[in-house]
Amino acid sequence: QLQLVESGGGLVQPGGSLRLSCAASGFSLDKSPIGWFRRAPGKEREGVSCISSRIGDNDGNTVYADSVKGRFEIFRDNAKNSVELQIHTLKPEDTGIYYCAAMAGFTVQVMCVPASFDYWGHGTEVTVSS
Repeated sequence: QLQLVESGGGLVQPGGSLRLSCAASGFSLDKSPIGWFRRAPGKEREGVSCISSRIGDNDGNTVYADSVKGRFEIFRDNAKNSVELQIHTLKPEDTGIYYCAAMAGFTVQVMCVPASFDYWGHGTEVTVSS
């Protein structure tokens, strides 16, 4: 049974950092396109960062929403069979439930929209507040 489990959320002060983890069971994330999405209060789910299938020794091509560029970093941790989302300089508007998702296919040009992804975790909550 393929499962994705997010972890690492919590309450953080503005300016702080968090590292979210998306771990898989039932399959290897090594080559799968993976996305991180968030649902802010009262808003629809949006893509914040996605990574394409692995390309040789490269983790894959990455995509970031304009609102998180320079603050979020997505990368693979093969030892943990996970995809991590390192978040710096958190802002109150980063508050929301963060979901990871995996794509069943292979692509080096990932579209970071929910409809592109096939498997979803249940989310981890991030609250940025002083």
